[in-house]
Order: sequence, then C-alpha cells, then structure tokens
Amino acid sequence: MKRVLFSKIREALFSVAPVAGIVLAVSFTPLAPLSWLERGVFAVSALLLIIGIGLFNLGSDLAMTPMGRYTGEGLTKGRRIGLLVLVCFFMGVLITVAEPDLSVLAGQVSAIIPSTLLLVTVGVGVGLFLVLAILRIVTKTDLTAMLLFFYMLLFAFSALLITNGASPFLPLSFDSGGVTTGPITVPFIMALGLGIAQTIGGRKAGENSFGLIALCSVGPVLAVLILSAASGGGELNWPLPDYSLQASLGSEFWSLLGETAWDVAKSLLLMTVFFVILQLTVLRLPRRKLMQIVLGLSFAFFGLVVFLVAVAVGFMPVGYRIGESLTTYSDKAMLIFAFIIGMVVVLAEPAVHVLNKQVEEITGGTVSKRQMTLALSIGVGVSIGLSILRLIVGFSLLYYLIPGYLLSLGLSFFVPKLYTAIAFDSGGVASGPLTSSFILPMCIGACVSLRGADAVLDFAFGVVALVAMTPLITIQSLGFRSVLSRRMRERTQIRKILSADDEQIIYFSWKGES
Repeated sequence: MKRVLFSKIREALFSVAPVAGIVLAVSFTPLAPLSWLERGVFAVSALLLIIGIGLFNLGSDLAMTPMGRYTGEGLTKGRRIGLLVLVCFFMGVLITVAEPDLSVLAGQVSAIIPSTLLLVTVGVGVGLFLVLAILRIVTKTDLTAMLLFFYMLLFAFSALLITNGASPFLPLSFDSGGVTTGPITVPFIMALGLGIAQTIGGRKAGENSFGLIALCSVGPVLAVLILSAASGGGELNWPLPDYSLQASLGSEFWSLLGETAWDVAKSLLLMTVFFVILQLTVLRLPRRKLMQIVLGLSFAFFGLVVFLVAVAVGFMPVGYRIGESLTTYSDKAMLIFAFIIGMVVVLAEPAVHVLNKQVEEITGGTVSKRQMTLALSIGVGVSIGLSILRLIVGFSLLYYLIPGYLLSLGLSFFVPKLYTAIAFDSGGVASGPLTSSFILPMCIGACVSLRGADAVLDFAFGVVALVAMTPLITIQSLGFRSVLSRRMRERTQIRKILSADDEQIIYFSWKGES
C-alpha cells in the first residue's frame, strides 16, 4: 500500500509542479509580483495539493471506481433494468445536490433563484440525464445523435434567454455543466458506465462505456437555462467575494476546513448509503472487497478535503492577484500567459487522471495517457486564452459556444465513435475544482481591473464552459488524424501494388488431375 501511495504522490508531484513553478517564477517578475507571505502560503498549498491529489487518486482506485463498477455489473446481470434506472436517478440527484462547487454557484444566484430550488432542479436534471445515458448503453443508441439533439435544444433555450433579457445568466448556465461533474461523481459515474457496458457486452462495449459524463453535463445547463427563462430576466445581484489572503487565514481557516470537510463527507456519505443498500439487497460482495472500499473512501475523503482547502487558501487569492496584475501589461502578454497557465493547470485536476487511466485501459493503449494529456492541455490552454480575449474585446459567450459545439458535433460524423464519446466526457472532467478555484478568480481579477465588478457576470463567468468545450475539438482532432493516417497508409499500399513490375509478380498455376 505504501508503494502505491508513493507512486500516486509522485504522479501528483509531476502534475502540480508545472503550475506551481510557473506561478512562483512569475511572482518574482514585474508581470505578477507577489509578497513573501503570498509566495509562502502558495508554496505550502502546492505541497498540500500534491498530497491531496495522491490520496484522492488512491482512494478513487480503491473505492469509488469499484463501487460504480460493482453497481453497474450487479444490477445489469440480474436484468433489473427498472431498479438500475431508479438507483441511477436518485444517485444522480443526491450526489449532485451535495457537490461543493454547485453549492457555491447556488449561493451566487440566490438573489434571483432560491438556492434550494436551484440545487434540486439541477440535481433532477443530472439524475434524468444519467438515466438517459444508462438507457443509451442498454439500447445501444448512437451517442452522436443524442448529443446533436440536446445541444440544439440548449441553443434554442439560450436564444429564449436572450429574448427575455436574462443574458447575464447565460455564462452561469453553461458553467453549471462543469461544476456538477466534480471529482467525487466522475469516478463513480464512469465506472458505472463501464460496469454496465461490459456486462451487456457486444462488439462496442468499450465505446458504449463512455458518454455518461457527456450527457450528465447537459442536464445542469438545460435546468439553469429553463429556470433563468422562467425568472423573466432582471439584474443579478452578485457580490464580489473577498479574495484577499487574510480572508482565508486565521480564524476563517478553521471555518473553511470544517465546511469543506462537511461538504465532502455529505457527498461520500450519500454514495456510501446507496451502496450499502445495494450490498444488502443485490450485490452481496465478500468482506475483503468491502474492507478495500472502506479504506479507499477514507483516502478519498482526506485527499479531497486537503485538495479543496489548499486550493481555497493558496490558489484562489493568488489567482485573483495574478489576474489583476496582468491587466497592467499588453493584451498579447495576457493571452500568452493565459494559454501557458491553462495548459499546465489541467494536469493538476484529480478527475483528469481517472479519465486518462480508464481511456488507456479501455482502448488497449490506442489512445494513450500521453495523447490524452497533450490534447487536454492544448484544449484548456486555448480555452483560457479565448476567455481572456473575450474579456478584452467584450462580446457574448455564444460567439464561442455555437461555432465551437457545431464544429465538435460536425467532427463526430467523421471520426471513430470512441473518440467522440471520450471527447465529450473529457469536457466535463477537465472543468474541475482547480479551474473554478484558480482560473475563474484569475479571470475575475482581470475583469474587475479592466471593466469593473459590474461586468464580472457577463465576461469573467463562462470560462468553465469554454474549458468544457475545447477538449471536444482537440480530442476529436486526434481521431480525425488517425482516420487520415490510416487512409494515407492504405492509399500508399495500393499505389505500391499497382506500380509493381510484372517481373516481381509471382504467378501460381493449378494443375488438376488428368
């Protein structure tokens, strides 16, 4: 166990080191100067981040992934499709309601939409779309057709939102699709799909195991769009949070630690209660596997608490300061820094490692962890750069989302279906807690400095939505490249055969018996 834990921490070190190194290096330059206190707190937070990611990844391997797989396999083997649908619906609702990132979002829009109403509505949206994703696997429905239909529906509701004068809600609506697929739900949902697909079998079992995160990311966006349209528009009262370092230290630190531990405990407890009920009624796993799951949940709990506290204390204030400082320099410098920091920040997202590992296992190495990491890094780097460009120029988020999703949906008709499923899952996974707790404050700081606090909802929010969109294009581009490479090889082989000399052709004759 110690060897595995050290291996996980070493992986986390290589993931966090680029982010921490760039930020600390920039802090000694006029580009984004930081005080020695800020540097010290950020460095300690980075060390805690490494420990948190290592513990969480170990816990995910020991507990959340097996829990999802056993649930999918157990309910599918017994042909209990009705029970499977019911369990998936309630699991989707309860885990989503307990997601810490969603609670933060609900508090920000409580002046227009009551927090409880938003939490329940978004939870129901995730539950319903998780059921649709499970039924897609059972019925072997084409994922591309479902995504095309639902994203066209999203754009139709977006147009309705703008018509009703509620356009400030638009970035928040699409951001909600990223915050609901957090590090707790992603390993469970992905393993659930894998367990169901492998139990049902078929020639495309590996391909069908992906796509659950993709569809679950649509439900929250649609739910918030519907609520926003029903609200009839109006001004959104969004108070600017206190991003100063002093706000997260001292007595506030212990309050933050307690709230974070309680939020994580709620999420894991809801998942555990459901699993215990299934264990007593359906699964009946041996004691050895149960003890492994209990140990894994302990690792996941402590790892995620350490991760979230470290991000809130060290990364959020520093991200805001960097955003403020960057605006004093040229637009080109801002864009370059945004692209670089976007490329490395995705490496520190806990759920990304879970996704990359499962992709490599399911595809048998056809899509390697290195390819996934490179595609996600480029995609997220581009998305952060595009967010800063939108902040500088000032235009609607739909100018990005509509062409971006049309391009990604168009690519889905020309690439292997497996790449499409992986790409749309990656979008939800890439927009994790580090994106919302470091990149979003950075964009808010830049927006406050350039356009004032009143423009934050219009131009700073939406960065999570872009982080969820660009991997769709970059990963499907991998698939498009593989298709072109295969066709080029086939044409080359045919050309060699056709241009071969007659002397090089061996003729065989068959002499029958006389």
